Amino acid sequence: MTAATGERADHRTDPAALFAELPVAEPSSFAQWRALTGRVVWTMATKGELIVAFITPLVFTLGFYLPLRFVMKFHGIDYAQFVMPVIVLQTMAFTMMSNAQLSAFEALTGLSTRLQTMPIGTLVPLTARICAGLVRSVVSLIGAVLFGHMIGFRFEAGFGQAALFCAFSLGVGTVLAIGADGLGSVTKSPESLSQALTLPTIIFGMLSCGFVPEGNFPEWIRPFARNQPISQFSFAMRDMAADGVTWQVLWVPLVWLGGLAIAFIPFAVWASVRRA
Repeated sequence: MTAATGERADHRTDPAALFAELPVAEPSSFAQWRALTGRVVWTMATKGELIVAFITPLVFTLGFYLPLRFVMKFHGIDYAQFVMPVIVLQTMAFTMMSNAQLSAFEALTGLSTRLQTMPIGTLVPLTARICAGLVRSVVSLIGAVLFGHMIGFRFEAGFGQAALFCAFSLGVGTVLAIGADGLGSVTKSPESLSQALTLPTIIFGMLSCGFVPEGNFPEWIRPFARNQPISQFSFAMRDMAADGVTWQVLWVPLVWLGGLAIAFIPFAVWASVRRA
């Protein structure tokens, strides 16, 4: 009785002894990433954001295809095949803006700062947000291809080119989401950030060869319309869906995509790990 009482007294006087027999905690970056990614994806699923991500391509399809299909048909253009790449790119831009709002919200509410004080891998929060955004992009891409099929879009170059089309689309969406995530972490303003990203998305989209051929633009703006990234992405994706893309067409979009990745990834990493 006395010995047992003395042992309990030792545990009370020595708090470390209470946990001596417990296993040593070994934080796992993979488990942390899985938990944070699952949290974001679960939130998107329960709040209907994935449903919105699936329906959004339908809005783009109706808004872009219906007004111009008869005009393009008069010029001998199968507009479903022509416009589908830019519809997909617009859905990727939607993911970009969603990632920007998420990172800005976490920075604004102090969650990002809180995570920096915990034994969590430095890049785990950033990679979790990007992977959750990738889930949203996949859902949007499935919706875009499905609705595109309804208006007559087809992958005519076979499975390999179709897979390349999807992979390239997700690559563009991921790179844009990384840059937008860094911007959101810096600005901490979801509302103003959404407005700021909408304008360049509209400008680069409308002044691209994704909606109309280059010859339909005034001559003075054709060099910009032809060489800007959205047009180059559209050229490559259009070939992937038609006869298959060649290296002569693909290398320019890859250079654009690589350049954007080189610019955006260090910026997003810096914005995510910096101390406010």
